[in-house]
Amino acid sequence: MRRLILPLLIAALATSAHAQTWKTPRNGFGQPDLEGTWTNASLISLERPASFKTLTITEDQARAAEAARARGMAASNRPTDPNAPAPPKADDPGGYNTVWIDPGVSYGRINGEVRTSWLIDPADGKLPYSPAGRKLFADTLASARTNFDGPEGRPLGERCVLGFGSTAGPPMMNVLYNNNYQIQQSRDHVVIVVEMNHDARLIPIVDRTKPRVSLQQWMGDSIGWWEGDTLVVETTNFNPQESLRPYFGASLFLSPDARVTERFTRTSASQILYEFSVQDPKVYTQVWRAQMALNATRGPMYEYACHEGNYALPGILGGARLAEKEGRKAEAVEISE
Repeated sequence: MRRLILPLLIAALATSAHAQTWKTPRNGFGQPDLEGTWTNASLISLERPASFKTLTITEDQARAAEAARARGMAASNRPTDPNAPAPPKADDPGGYNTVWIDPGVSYGRINGEVRTSWLIDPADGKLPYSPAGRKLFADTLASARTNFDGPEGRPLGERCVLGFGSTAGPPMMNVLYNNNYQIQQSRDHVVIVVEMNHDARLIPIVDRTKPRVSLQQWMGDSIGWWEGDTLVVETTNFNPQESLRPYFGASLFLSPDARVTERFTRTSASQILYEFSVQDPKVYTQVWRAQMALNATRGPMYEYACHEGNYALPGILGGARLAEKEGRKAEAVEISE
């Protein structure tokens, strides 16, 4: 028993000592220093999968799941057999392998806990859609899958306007690849450059007592201020075209009237605690909250070129026009939800 308790006691004391000795570094303006390249790549996402019933799991459970995922990725990354016959005509040939994806290799770890979802409230790890909000999400998603009238009807990620899902944010969510963010600070602005689609968020540091002139723009209208060692960012006035943000376990729907509040707190040399809440009564039954780890990663961060000229979009619309010419309905596009 002593051999079991002693290592746990030492670890607890080390964690406590770190918490007491860690001091947030300051930049040349005297602000908490958040600059650097950070990643939210992880095997977990916004919502909790059905395989987990609790917000946290043990390190042993996490390591076993991470090892199983690594074995699966290694198998899927094996070179394609060049002598294999063509797949049946009716089947989707898929990708040649999964070497091009980079979702992450580990579960999220925050404050020494292994998390199973970024969502912490509601406690079940599921987005609290109202019936009207869920219908709004479903109807908008169905339209995105079948609307080929023109480029404006296609999702933003497909048009290379913003990254797919909610990578640009706010809130900023992890996806299949390109999960890096570069934070830069000046005296009166914080800039977050998003690897996916090379989006850039300009966040002015403002005096909140002064009148605010809001503009409806991509990624909403953000303002920031410092509360001690924490950067607080409030975003409103979202563009209606970015309400739908579909991506597997991190799909979001935000109305133009949503209010997103983010908090960035440097907790160590290698991690920022990224917390956010979403208030949107048109879509959700309550304010929901999440915590995410932004982990330090090596730079530089290269520019993401999306479609290299977006040659795919004319093909998508051209296919729909051909279907109309032939008197048939264009096939719906599968968009993750």
